[in-house]
Amino acid sequence: MTSFFKLLQWVLKAAVFFTLFAFALNNQHEASVHFFFGTQWRSPMVLVVLAAFALGIVVGVLGMVPRWWRHRQLARKAEKASTSATAAPAPSDPQEPPHGA
Repeated sequence: MTSFFKLLQWVLKAAVFFTLFAFALNNQHEASVHFFFGTQWRSPMVLVVLAAFALGIVVGVLGMVPRWWRHRQLARKAEKASTSATAAPAPSDPQEPPHGA
């Protein structure tokens, strides 16, 4: 059963590769991207698309960095709180319920 999924995964990867390869071969004509102040970039269309895709990934990752940092800080605080709670001595009055109950 596991070998079937590995074969299926390989076939899907090969299909994606050949699709992208055919896309690259079909888009070899030159394209120009016009920037500000009359500057332009002339390159094969596949490189323009690849550069736009990579730029989109970079912008997306940079947009997520503050949230990742915030989650890491909250995880560190929670970890410190849980280690300090386990190291605290037991309450002297057994009648009193613990704080989390």
